[in-house]
Amino acid sequence: MSAARLPVAGFLLALGSAASFALSGVFASALIGAGWSAGAAATARIVVATLVLAAPTAIALRGRWDLVRRAWRSILLFGLLAVAGCQLAFFLAVEFIPPSLALLIEFMGPVLLMLWMWLRTRIAPTRVTLLGAAIAVVGLVAVSGVGLGAALHPLGIAFALIAAIGNAAYYAAGAASDHGIPPLPFVGLGLAVAAVALVIASAVGLLPFTATAVAPVIADAELSPIAVVAGMALISTVLAYVLGVSASRRLGATVASFTGYSEPLFGILWTILLLALVPSGSQWIGAALIVAGVVTVRIGELRGARTRLRGAPGVRETSRSGETEPNLSD
Repeated sequence: MSAARLPVAGFLLALGSAASFALSGVFASALIGAGWSAGAAATARIVVATLVLAAPTAIALRGRWDLVRRAWRSILLFGLLAVAGCQLAFFLAVEFIPPSLALLIEFMGPVLLMLWMWLRTRIAPTRVTLLGAAIAVVGLVAVSGVGLGAALHPLGIAFALIAAIGNAAYYAAGAASDHGIPPLPFVGLGLAVAAVALVIASAVGLLPFTATAVAPVIADAELSPIAVVAGMALISTVLAYVLGVSASRRLGATVASFTGYSEPLFGILWTILLLALVPSGSQWIGAALIVAGVVTVRIGELRGARTRLRGAPGVRETSRSGETEPNLSD
């Protein structure tokens, strides 16, 4: 595949991941409406996804298990912080603050990632990148519908910030590829770690676990809980994470993370198609701002990469997008 086509493929993978992740809200809402706790839905989703990926992961790593020793830090970061920690922190946050506010703070992960890479590499983002980030964040605020009167409980904010760190870790760990593990087995191993963590959290009562046999309803159709969990595991977990990690390795962590802001846009699309809920005018404006912000971030990253190449031609680039990736082994 040519270098010119790599960003296109990366964006398509990132958009596919965002669309798949956005469906998780529809699946989870249906289960919660049928009496499931949010923790039970999250745990079932990750455990089933882990079982689905177990055989493909084992086959992909046959004869190459030594790679796991090289990648164990990235795998633990992905499983414990990016998957389990992020979900657990979000569920704890919504006990104190509105879900829309918790989600907005969680989606500050790309901004935290950009700042962390700035501090670590001492390479400042371009002004165009910062402008794009600001535009995307404003759009995210508009889409989320969070108003000035949202409750600001300190514990809720703290847990939501932990979720934001987990969101940043997802893109950072996913973009790292120096360990040599392909996206699918990397996700399989990370989800296995997350599954163990969530099961333990549920067992000790940190994550309330309630499941029922009541039929969930999606688009006015009653479905089996097994079918809904399977859909959430296959589409919104296996497919979403594998596509997301693949996108991060092509686009770089920064661009991939801001492209992830398209998830709320797909959430709007799914609510229109499946729940017949029409978004407000401010949400449409926010959607346009998110798209504009992501495009601006990409332009800024390309300009920054060209500037660094002209100024230091001997610097090695570790991502296909020209973005220097974070080293997670430090």
